[in-house]
Amino acid sequence: MISPMSDLAPLATFAEAGWDGPWPLEAGEALEQGAVVHFENLRFELLPAEQALVARGLGVRGAKNISRDPDSGRLTAAEAREAETEILAGMMARFSTLARGLVLGIAPAYGRGLETGRTSFRPVEIEGRQPSSWRADDTRLHTDAFPATPTGGRRILRVFANVDPDGRRRVWRTGQTFEAVARTYVPRIRPPLPGSAALLRALRMTRGWRTPYDHYMLQLHDMAKADAQFQASSPRREIAFGRSVWTVFTDQVPHAALAGRNALEQTFYLPVPAQIHPELAPLSVLQRLTGRRLATA
Repeated sequence: MISPMSDLAPLATFAEAGWDGPWPLEAGEALEQGAVVHFENLRFELLPAEQALVARGLGVRGAKNISRDPDSGRLTAAEAREAETEILAGMMARFSTLARGLVLGIAPAYGRGLETGRTSFRPVEIEGRQPSSWRADDTRLHTDAFPATPTGGRRILRVFANVDPDGRRRVWRTGQTFEAVARTYVPRIRPPLPGSAALLRALRMTRGWRTPYDHYMLQLHDMAKADAQFQASSPRREIAFGRSVWTVFTDQVPHAALAGRNALEQTFYLPVPAQIHPELAPLSVLQRLTGRRLATA
């Protein structure tokens, strides 16, 4: 069921409960239309050792999340003994595999274009946490953009699962459609300075080339987070996710995480041409609004 609300990013809720599908065709369509796609009966079940570890509570060292590298399988930021780290790594690897199967189940056309990024586990309660800066405050509505890791126009697709043993809900806020937000801020964004991308790469401030697209997306991220009026009064809805799974293009849907702990997240990257509707991608929207070519799709 898809629940549109005027200019808000839609919420699409489905009743499927098994990781093997079959998946509704409407789920992939809703995803590209900028919906939060919620499988309210789908669970990522923890194994007994995982359940015990998560229930006991895990610390995070020098970061917001525990992260797993997709190539090496190595974990970073976990405050855990070696045996616990192995349990945690196995849990995150298993979730990564299931999350990829879910995405390809609802959008088979993504096929080989879907690149698996990092997996993260977020054990720390969001509510009451003090961020290091307003830019790092994920309780503010924003679309995702990575300062040090440019995407060059590729989509950022994420799959989330609430696995809190006590059943604490993970509360999100979502906002307007991407185009509505972009129309507000794009006229105020100055194009990147000539040579700035080369300088950032030479200084090793970016891993890869920051395209004009990445510049605009970073500005949208920062301007929305810094805009007190937008944060206080722009249209929004709140969603409380219980023990369930949801997926969303986080570069497209303005979102904020308000409360909750013990969530898994898998990041994927997708080239725009692999989409069902490439014209809906942020790259396409920004190029239309600016009248400029911002990246090579």
